[in-house]
Amino acid sequence: MATFNYTDTSHSLFILLGIPGLEDQHTWISLPFFLSYLVSLLGNSLLILVVMTEHSLHEPMYLFLCMLATADLVLSTTTVPKALAIFWFHAGDISLDGCVTQIFFIHATFIAESGILLAMAFDRYVAICDPLHYSTVLSRAVITRIGLAVALRSFCVILPDVFLVKRLPFCRSNRLPHTYCEHMAVAKFACADIRVNVWYGLSVLLSTVVLDALLILVSYSLILYAVFHLPSRRAWQKALGTCGSHLGVISMFYLPGIFTIITQRFGHHVPLHTHILLANVCMLAPPMMNPIIYGIKTRQIRERVLSTLSLQWK
Repeated sequence: MATFNYTDTSHSLFILLGIPGLEDQHTWISLPFFLSYLVSLLGNSLLILVVMTEHSLHEPMYLFLCMLATADLVLSTTTVPKALAIFWFHAGDISLDGCVTQIFFIHATFIAESGILLAMAFDRYVAICDPLHYSTVLSRAVITRIGLAVALRSFCVILPDVFLVKRLPFCRSNRLPHTYCEHMAVAKFACADIRVNVWYGLSVLLSTVVLDALLILVSYSLILYAVFHLPSRRAWQKALGTCGSHLGVISMFYLPGIFTIITQRFGHHVPLHTHILLANVCMLAPPMMNPIIYGIKTRQIRERVLSTLSLQWK
């Protein structure tokens, strides 16, 4: 059993350093952060406004998209403003309670997005493989229950993280080489045994995000099987077209995360700033790209957005 010698003093204030090794480039690095946050804020807000105000878009696919846009707003707002404060004003100070709050919202929102993507994959499966029962299977009541289940799952599995971090004594350095507080990045600075944090974090990842990814893979395997058994080429092209935007969003969500995990696991000689930049890509890319992908690929949303913007300019 490992023992740890530490004083009675535990840090209650941390200093986020931003991207270590690139401090002199923080001003330039802040530009893509700011632009991505601006696009995320405007794009997702417009998407929610369009779906909520256009009655013809009150369908399962668009309601799930509205949930995803809301999660994107929470995720980007939880991380980017603090990063910009570090880059522009060197305001990296954050209390332990503030750090824990950020950990909770980042991880809970990330797991919620994974659950929403799974729900969207199920929506496409029912729409293509069982279209006659689509409105029955995905009624408004079912959609509401799915949304509540996604939110409740995220809350329940991440809430223990708050207590797992709060219980740790931090008597080593309080200078965190990151732009935001992340569970294991913070736990590594504790002068105590963090094996419970490690194993709980891994079990949460496997039972939520990894399981969701596997179920999405199964869903799309069944969809592709059904699509390529459609009677005409035009029919399966149309069916695949309806899945194109969702597949793009899934790629933007999972691929940066997978690449980051591989780099952290095997890239022992990769500079620290590269790890931090990759972690930030996971926070920046999905909220920015999701409304763009759906705006370009989905005709109904594209037409409604253009109509809304044209009315504003008149």
